[in-house]
Amino acid sequence: MDVAASQADSTSGDPLLQPFRLKGLTLRNRVVSTSHASMLDEGGLPLERYQLYHEEKARGGLAMTMAGGSAMTSPDSSWGGGQLDLSSDRIVPHLQSLSQRIHRHGAAVMCQVSHLGRRATAYTGNWLPPVAPSRVRETRNRNFPKEMDAADIDRIVRDYASAAKRCRDGGLDGIETVTGGHLIGQFLSRRTNRRMDGFGGSLENRARFGLMVHEAIRRAVGDDFAVGIRFVIDEAVDDGSDFEECLAFARLFEREGHIDFFNCIFGRMDTDLSLAEQNMPGMFTRSAPFLPLVGQFKRETRLPVIHAAAIRDVATARHAIRENLVDLVGMTRAHIADPHIVNKVMRGEEDRIRPCVGASYCLYKKVQCVHNPASGHETIISHTIVGTETQKRVVVVGGGPGGMEAARVAAERGHKVCLLEAGARLGGQVLVAASAVDRKNLIGIVDWRVDELARLGVDVRLNTYADAEVVLAEKPDAVIVATGGVPDMEWLEGAEHCDSVWDVLTGVAPAKDDVLIYDETGRQAAISCALHLARLGRVVSLAIADDTLAIETPYPDRVSFRKLASELGIRIVSDVRLVKAAGQGNGIAARFRHELTGAETEMTAGQLIVERGTAPMEDAYQELRARSVNNGVTDIALMTGTKTKAGPHAAGSFVLHRIGDAVASRDIYSSIYEAYRLCSQL
Repeated sequence: MDVAASQADSTSGDPLLQPFRLKGLTLRNRVVSTSHASMLDEGGLPLERYQLYHEEKARGGLAMTMAGGSAMTSPDSSWGGGQLDLSSDRIVPHLQSLSQRIHRHGAAVMCQVSHLGRRATAYTGNWLPPVAPSRVRETRNRNFPKEMDAADIDRIVRDYASAAKRCRDGGLDGIETVTGGHLIGQFLSRRTNRRMDGFGGSLENRARFGLMVHEAIRRAVGDDFAVGIRFVIDEAVDDGSDFEECLAFARLFEREGHIDFFNCIFGRMDTDLSLAEQNMPGMFTRSAPFLPLVGQFKRETRLPVIHAAAIRDVATARHAIRENLVDLVGMTRAHIADPHIVNKVMRGEEDRIRPCVGASYCLYKKVQCVHNPASGHETIISHTIVGTETQKRVVVVGGGPGGMEAARVAAERGHKVCLLEAGARLGGQVLVAASAVDRKNLIGIVDWRVDELARLGVDVRLNTYADAEVVLAEKPDAVIVATGGVPDMEWLEGAEHCDSVWDVLTGVAPAKDDVLIYDETGRQAAISCALHLARLGRVVSLAIADDTLAIETPYPDRVSFRKLASELGIRIVSDVRLVKAAGQGNGIAARFRHELTGAETEMTAGQLIVERGTAPMEDAYQELRARSVNNGVTDIALMTGTKTKAGPHAAGSFVLHRIGDAVASRDIYSSIYEAYRLCSQL
C-alpha cells in the first residue's frame, strides 16, 4: 500500500476526510476554500500569480477551492479593480489553465459569478453608473444607483448566463451566485427593493429576478454543472429579511430546481462594520459565530450546505461536520495561513498547522497572511523550504517574530542554528501586543514557532544578552540580527515625563486615573492600549496625528476600533502632533500643534503615554559590522528575488544581516517576510 493510501486509512474515521457528492462531483473531503477577492488578478484575468495561489491549496489537500470573489458578470459591475472579469471570452483560456492546475492535484474548482448592483462604482473601471432594483445608496460604496428598467434586467440576466457558460468552458466544476449585498440580494431585501412592479413587493416578486438568473444559468451550462448560491440566511437588521423570510426564499429557489447547494452567509455587507462583524468576521468576533444558525437552516432545507465565517481551526471545522451543521466547511482565511491543512491532518501532523490568528491582515491590501510570507507571493517564494547541501553555523540574535522565523527557516534549510534571546521568553513585541485582550490570539504566531524551533532542534538560549564576543564565540558562518526596537521617545522634549504603550500594557508603569495617549503611527498599539485602560475604568483621551483612527490597519480593525472607542467613551482628538511634554503638579501638560492650521493647544492629564513606533536596537549589529565579510550590508537583490542565492565567503569569516525593526519600525508581517526571504537563500 502506498503512503497516501496508508495515511487515508489511518484517518478514515475523521469527519473532515470523508468524501462528499455534490451534484455529479465527488469531492475528496469536506474542506473547502470559499470565493474571495484576492487582489491577485491582472486586469481582471487570473494569470500566473492568481493560479499559483489557488494551486497551492489544491496541492495542500483540500477538496475544492473557489475563485473569483465578486467576479464581474457585466461591465457595470466593477468596484474599480481586484475582480475577475467574466464579461468577455478573453478569460476562458486563463480559466482553462487554472482548472487544469487544480484538477491535477485532485481538487475541484468553482468560481463566484455575480453582479454588484449598487455596490459597483461609477468613478473608476468602466465609468458606468451602478444599477440596482431601486435608487437606494449604499453607505459603504457611496454611489447613487440607477433604478433598473426592463432592458437592464434582461441584459444582466443574459450576462449572468454568459459568465456561467465561460466558467464551464474554462473547465471549472461549478459556479455560485451571491445574494447578500449583491444584486440578487438587493432584489430580495425590502431595504433595497422599493419597486411597485412585478419585481417588488411580495416575497415571490422580490425573488423573481434571482429565479430568472438561475433559470438562464441552468439553460446555459446544462444539468451536469454545479450551480449554487452564496445565500444570506438573516440580514440581522429590522427592515431587512429575517431568518424566516430568508428560509422562505431558500425554499423558492429549491422548488424551482435550478440550484444544487447553498453557501450560507449571515448579515449585511453595506458598511465596514457589517462586513467586519457579520459577513467576514474578524479578530473582534468570536470563533464561528454563525454555525448554530447555519445548522438550523440546514435542518430546514434539503440542498447541501457550505459555510465559512471565522472557522479558523480544525477542531471547529470537525465539529461542524460531525454535528451535521454543514456538509462542506469553508476554512478560507485558515488556508491563507496554511494551505496544507488537510495534508497535515492526513499525516497526523495537526499540531503543526500554522494557525489563523484572526489578525485580518489578509484584508489589508491583498491576500497575505500576517505570519505566512509565502501566501500571495507564490511566484516569488515557495511554501516549501528547500534544503541545502552545505550546512552553515547560523546565529540569530533576538527572539521576536523576525528572529524566530529566521531561525526556523535556516533550520529547515538544514543549517545548525543558535538563537540568542535577552528576555525570559520568545516573542518580542508580539508578547506586548497579545497582552491586549482584543489581540490575544496573536500569541499563536509565537506559540507555533516555539513548537517548530523545538521540532527542528534549534539551540534556543533565553536570558542571554548577545554582544559581539558572545556571538563570535559560536564561530558563525552567518549572523542574523533581529533585535527589534525600543519605544521611540528620544525625539520628544520632556520624554522623561512620559510612558510608552509597552510600559503600560506590560504593567511596568501603573496606569493613572486620567490618561492621555498620543499616537503618531496609526497602527494597533495605541488604540489597543486606550481600550485596555478604558475597560479598567480609566478616563482616556487619544490624540492622533492622522485624520482617522488606526489608519494603518485593515478596515475591519479600523471600524471595530472606532466602535469600541465610542462605546467606552474614549475622547479622540485628530490632526494634532505632539511637540512638547512637561510636568505639571501631579500630572503632565502636553503641547500639540494642529496639522492643518498650525495652531498650538495644550492638554493636561495625570499621565501621558506616547506611541511613535520603535527606534532600532542596533548595538550588536554595529559591533559586528567591521568583523563581517559584507560589512553588514544585505544585497537588496536577495530581498527582492532578483538574486536567488547568497554568495560564498572564506572559511572562518561570517556574513552579517539585520532584519525587522532592528532596521526600521514596521509590523509583524514585514519582519517575518524579510526573515523568510533572506534565510531561505542562506
